[in-house]
Amino acid sequence: MRTTVVALIGSLIVAGAVVRAQEQAHANPAGKAARAKAGEAAAVQAKIREARSAAPRDISGNATIMDWPDTPNGQMKQLRAGTNGWMCMPSTGAGGGVGADPMCLDKAFSAWAGAWMGKKDPPASSMGTAYMLRGDKGASNTDPFATGQTPDNQWVTSGPHVMMIVPDLSQLDAFPTDPHNGGPWVMWKGTKYAHLMVPVAAMPKATTSAKRAPTTTKQ
Repeated sequence: MRTTVVALIGSLIVAGAVVRAQEQAHANPAGKAARAKAGEAAAVQAKIREARSAAPRDISGNATIMDWPDTPNGQMKQLRAGTNGWMCMPSTGAGGGVGADPMCLDKAFSAWAGAWMGKKDPPASSMGTAYMLRGDKGASNTDPFATGQTPDNQWVTSGPHVMMIVPDLSQLDAFPTDPHNGGPWVMWKGTKYAHLMVPVAAMPKATTSAKRAPTTTKQ
């Protein structure tokens, strides 16, 4: 009996020492800072991996990785410098649906996207390419600035695809606007932001909005 009591007391002493050591480690500001830094580094690496998943490895592997702003009017943040002129971004962080939508853009498409986001005239100097091999969260097929689905804005959610812009929009005239035609189609036709969508996998099933006839769009 005495041996059992002694063993029990010894176990309690050891357990108490372990608890005190853990409490001291958590109370250590340096330890907290190190853990926070490690967590931030892991989060950055996760965003880089997601951004790289938007395009083939030979493109995204040496691309500059940029993160979205923390605030609506904030600046994008560079997560990793690149060497090949491409820019990749992780999924958009706010609203607009669910799922992943990372993307990789070449220089020409990046300039075009900047003009579109700023509602300015896009440059028309060269062709441009963008990859979204994880698909997107959905967009209007007719209105470049729609933020959500309506009964008549032909909302379409695209699977893995490539986007292309051309200097002369008349080069897109031969392509249909139906995203479910089984091949490439023109998004935002009739506007200065028209571009070619090239599916690389089967398109998701059309919604009621996407099945409606095309509507007039604003230039």
